[in-house]
Amino acid sequence: MAMTPTGGGPEEDALAPLSEINVTPFVDVMLVLLIVFMVAAPMMVAGVPVNLPRTDAPRLAEPREPLVVTLTADGVVRVGEQAMGAGEVVSTLAPLAAEAPDRPVLLRADRSLSYGEAMTVLGALSRAGFSRVSLLAEMPR
Repeated sequence: MAMTPTGGGPEEDALAPLSEINVTPFVDVMLVLLIVFMVAAPMMVAGVPVNLPRTDAPRLAEPREPLVVTLTADGVVRVGEQAMGAGEVVSTLAPLAAEAPDRPVLLRADRSLSYGEAMTVLGALSRAGFSRVSLLAEMPR
């Protein structure tokens, strides 16, 4: 800690502490960290060079557009503009599931419906042949 003369008192040689922060060590550490990150950053982006093998496998298909199924408050199931009852879901959607069983299905069910009504439609979608069914929800505000 540095000392400075107080000046102007009966004891001229009395010293008072000087309360200033020494920032030199802080600046030294920051400069070292800056240099380390400047050297390390290009290595993290580049990755490890590897000679990859060639293959004759076909390219993966683009992900399919999900099928959106809506269950309204009055119990009507809609796929796009087509309306149907819960009992007609299997017979109507089975051809679509046979065409692409891995196609994702998104179920939008009205919040006023009971859990059992939504589960009935989920079961019908499963019986139709879809294996990737998800429920949609609204994010809280």
